[in-house]
Amino acid sequence: MIAKISGGKSTAGLIRYLYDTKKAKDHTDPHLVASWDGFALDPGRAADFEATKKLLVADLDLHVKQAERLGHAPEQHVWHCSIRAAETDRHLSDAEWADIARRVVAAAGIAPDGDPDGCRWVAVRHAPDHIHIAATTVRADLRTARHWNDYLTADRELAAIEKEYGLHQVVRGDRTAAKRPTRAGQARTARERLRATVRTAVAAATSTEEFVYLLQHTDGILVDIKHFPSGDVRGYTVALQGDTNSQQEPIWYSGSALAPDLSLPKIRQRLEATDHQPQGSRRTNPWHQATAATERIPHRLGQADDGAAQAHLAAFGEALDVLPLLAPQGVRAQLRQAAEAFERATRSRVQAEHQHARALRGAVRAMIREPAPRDGALLAMFLDAAILVVIAAARWHQLRHHNQQVASAHQALLHLQAAYEQAAAAPLVALAQRRPPQQVVERHILLIRQAVPDHAEQVLADPAFDALAAVLANAEKTGHDPKQLLQQAADQRALDDAHSPARTLAWRIRRLSERHAPGPRAEVARARSVAQRRAVSGQPAAAAPQPPSARRR
Repeated sequence: MIAKISGGKSTAGLIRYLYDTKKAKDHTDPHLVASWDGFALDPGRAADFEATKKLLVADLDLHVKQAERLGHAPEQHVWHCSIRAAETDRHLSDAEWADIARRVVAAAGIAPDGDPDGCRWVAVRHAPDHIHIAATTVRADLRTARHWNDYLTADRELAAIEKEYGLHQVVRGDRTAAKRPTRAGQARTARERLRATVRTAVAAATSTEEFVYLLQHTDGILVDIKHFPSGDVRGYTVALQGDTNSQQEPIWYSGSALAPDLSLPKIRQRLEATDHQPQGSRRTNPWHQATAATERIPHRLGQADDGAAQAHLAAFGEALDVLPLLAPQGVRAQLRQAAEAFERATRSRVQAEHQHARALRGAVRAMIREPAPRDGALLAMFLDAAILVVIAAARWHQLRHHNQQVASAHQALLHLQAAYEQAAAAPLVALAQRRPPQQVVERHILLIRQAVPDHAEQVLADPAFDALAAVLANAEKTGHDPKQLLQQAADQRALDDAHSPARTLAWRIRRLSERHAPGPRAEVARARSVAQRRAVSGQPAAAAPQPPSARRR
């Protein structure tokens, strides 16, 4: 059910509209279904419509007139709430609509339960699927009703009503959504285009100064920077070139008007919580860093620290924002749509503790400063991990009843999966063509059964198994232990959510194998660490690693 609440000055004008059957074609049978005392006059069922309507207006305005004589009647004394059922809902009876009306005026503070001085109100039904509640906001004690946040309290009551009546449950928000566009006729409004541009600039910048620079050098974007008397940047507004008002002046939007997390103070918080990789440093490939940090997010979302989880979701959203800049032309549209859809899932009422996501945010900025990767496997590797993050994000939001964010995550998932299928096709074919000899494959099959027994049959039957076999064989040639790599890949994250576990294992193992093969001391130390983790979780301990000389090469 959807509620729409507004105010007004004329009780007579609202009642006239509610009972009009000439101008409003959907007003088929206007009649009262409920009122403040259950005995209000109903013009829709009276022999003399005009006389009864005047009496009803006078009754509703009684306390307003009394307050006027004392000089403290509110100027906007009319409270109007329309409540509409979904098209798929059954038709409710008058008695059911009456119950809904009483619950809504009580929740909104118009006529609280058990309050003899509550405001006067009536509920008019003039169509099968909705009612209108008309009230005057002066109470019987001549005080003005306290109905602040009436939309939120009424909406919360409607959510409970939907469940109790078995009606369609509307996806509701938590007041952290970006403002909706108000102008129609364009594929994307100016506000939406500006929001996407600003989000991309935030994801690419390493400082407030660089953020401002990127905005100022973006084609088609006008920027106005606000400064403190000291000269420090205080805020910013942006406009789209050509988007003007009736005076042909640019229509400016502040960052917070684009989205709650795009105000300059909030942008600065995120930029300050970023690990920066010095240019020319010989650290890990930033794509591998970003993928590794992304793979850890589902685990982070399963922990009890909501502030850290929210920070990882915000940083992951930044990664999605920049992907269209780095990906081949053919998948950019799907990636852009995925980023725009997931944008809603990056915010909630939970306060993000951004320092927890420093690594991912730093890796994303390092990716931008690297040449575009020629190897499509890097993008496919990241998208494979990203899909699991979006699934985990939907689950995290669902547990906290963030309904809009859940819907956004599900929508983003569809676009990411489509982009992944397209990005992964060529690299997987190239890998599969390098399938090793059958005796090597048979040995790796035994290792897979040992490392991932719960998923072994699914992995072996997966069309991507040949690619996995090729990755394992190549890793073995470079000095890695394939069994150890399989175990590491399986330990990173359960495969339960993976659509293709063979592909997921292939990308993880490929990334792990690009590191230098560990020496004997490193292997012993890792074996001890794994044994300790398994002892804590109650899993059986793995066999100790063999010395390098005993391995099969």
